[in-house]
Amino acid sequence: MTPIRLVVSDVDGTLVDKEKQLTPATADAVARLEAQGVPFTIISARPRSGMMPIADTLGIDRPMGAFNGGTVFTRSGGVIARHTIDSAVAHGMVALARETAVDIWVFADDVWYATDGEGAHTRSERVSSNQEPTVVDDVAGLLDEADKITFVSDDEPSLRALFDKAGDFTARATVVQSQTYYLDVTALAANKGDGVAALAKAADVPLDAVAAMGDQANDIPMLERVGLAIAMGNAADPVRAVADNVTLGNDVDGVAHAIDTLILPRIGASA
Repeated sequence: MTPIRLVVSDVDGTLVDKEKQLTPATADAVARLEAQGVPFTIISARPRSGMMPIADTLGIDRPMGAFNGGTVFTRSGGVIARHTIDSAVAHGMVALARETAVDIWVFADDVWYATDGEGAHTRSERVSSNQEPTVVDDVAGLLDEADKITFVSDDEPSLRALFDKAGDFTARATVVQSQTYYLDVTALAANKGDGVAALAKAADVPLDAVAAMGDQANDIPMLERVGLAIAMGNAADPVRAVADNVTLGNDVDGVAHAIDTLILPRIGASA
């Protein structure tokens, strides 16, 4: 087997627990990995602002991927690549969503805009994005340079129905659930498959020497492209189906368990 030379982790549902916290056990496991010369980085549907506290805690000084890899950036503030949503797709998807009872969030120029500042999951998103929402009555003026649009509802069948109505838009953008209650729209190139490829290229590491971990549908393109694909114990069944291994859940330090039992042994090291 090819030795692992880079580890890429999803954030929510994977690296952090259900309270969106990075536990000491997971941070320690990442430190053990780095001590063996294997770099660690993150890719997420989160904006850059929501990834920076984790990057600071773990000392990640290599490229990371925000918006499912749509923005590749460094902790020092450098932006290596940025892909925004095709304007026609953004306007079209929002028009479709107006027929459904969903909240609409738009992320553009590092700002989170929301149609309801106290709607479902805004409290959680305050933690994930590490910022307060800017409440707007209409998002139409924000859609020409949007990094991500999120449709929010606890009615998952409604989100699936919205996806089904997207039609040709799915060939011109990445439309995927990042959680059961979020349907995300990002640029076509802003998917975790292309994102992990960009992170591997930046690290000068072939994809077969990359290990990746995730739990949701938006992680599948990443897991399908790497040499060692690890699904979380809390992962959805389609994610488990494409994984080489399944670790523990995110609430019981599943990333730490994967590092110690799956990744370090593959490079001939022990926890």
